Amino acid sequence: MSSVTIVGSQWGDEGKGKIVDWLASRADVVVRFQGGHNAGHTLVIDGESYKLSLLPSGVVRKKTSVIGNGVVVDPQALLNEIARFKEQHIDITPDFLKVAENCPLILPSHVALDQAREKARGDKKIGTTGRGIGPAYEDKVARRAIRLCDLTEPETLDWRLDELLAHHNALLASLGEKTFIKEEILTYLADIAPKVLPFMAHVPELLANALEQDKFVLFEGAQAVMLDVDHGTYPFVTSSNTVAAQTGVGSGTGPRAGGYILGIAKAYTTRVGAGPFPTELFDDVGQFLGEKGHEFGTVTGRPRRCGWFDAVLVKRAVQVGGLDGLALMKLDVLDGLKEIKICVGYELDGQKTDRFPYTLEAQKRLKPIYETMPGWDQSTYGVRSRNGLPDAANNYINRIEELTGVKVAVISTSPEREDTIKSDDFVV
Repeated sequence: MSSVTIVGSQWGDEGKGKIVDWLASRADVVVRFQGGHNAGHTLVIDGESYKLSLLPSGVVRKKTSVIGNGVVVDPQALLNEIARFKEQHIDITPDFLKVAENCPLILPSHVALDQAREKARGDKKIGTTGRGIGPAYEDKVARRAIRLCDLTEPETLDWRLDELLAHHNALLASLGEKTFIKEEILTYLADIAPKVLPFMAHVPELLANALEQDKFVLFEGAQAVMLDVDHGTYPFVTSSNTVAAQTGVGSGTGPRAGGYILGIAKAYTTRVGAGPFPTELFDDVGQFLGEKGHEFGTVTGRPRRCGWFDAVLVKRAVQVGGLDGLALMKLDVLDGLKEIKICVGYELDGQKTDRFPYTLEAQKRLKPIYETMPGWDQSTYGVRSRNGLPDAANNYINRIEELTGVKVAVISTSPEREDTIKSDDFVV
């Protein structure tokens, strides 16, 4: 197998970091292909935690690690993250970290605009991280973005900033916020350019060579399918396409480079921020899942909303994401529950439906239809074989396969990389 693509199949925070690291230990190249530093993975290696926001997970093992053109890059955030890793005795250098030359940059005015607009929304907040991700993607499609390669051409940078700030300052002024002066941004970029440009690389050629040599390339997605700007719970979504089809566009490799597509799902469901969540629990079980699962956002630190596994939602992710298999995470968090529920459909205005609607108000009115299964008392923590799992846990996994239409190829039973069960047909 020359490549694997990892994507989230719920609302993010499913535990992709562990699976990415598990596969990165075998990979030759690890690639981020969308999102920005609003994403977050936590890797646990030999008992030490490494928190990543923008950097590909391969940097921890000093694998060739690529930030593709589909990512929006805050250059100062990139340097700050590199500095944090140095404090953990991992020196990240241009020898193995490569940033696509056509990556759009997040500037201070993007951050200010993101935060100002979120504040202006009042009680209709989307729940953005306020890090400038959305405005940076807007500028990309509006053809006014400043890209990494533009830092090498001061004459181009000058007039392009005029166009960008004309737009940003008009919006900031209309919201009663401070505007920006071009010279301030130019000074900032002139200072940061020599620090980030050494990481710049021609990524399509690098990846084409790796794939031609049949190297194992791991494509690492951020967020999840239900946060996809086209297929998620719009407008409560991220600003990029999170589905596996974005792999080629966001890295310059073409549509067939992604290989096996592995969707990551928790054995229950969580969500950070605002937006519809049909199976959300507000009772003791929801609190139990949050506390036992340590459900706090890697990037934001915000507590995650918790609920039962939504098979309808994950089946949607399978369909629009082209998933070949699922990795079921945090199975051990369900240990001790007397019964476990799976959402198998919804009631919408008195009618049963097995589809997750695209319209926002309809999403809010969904009432989950549950199927109840027996729980288990036996601990699954650290179990490394299907035979070692309780019968009730295996029955739960089998039912998820039936409802979603794909095999559970990987099962995680703890944060440790080795505590992972792999099916025979998932060959890496």
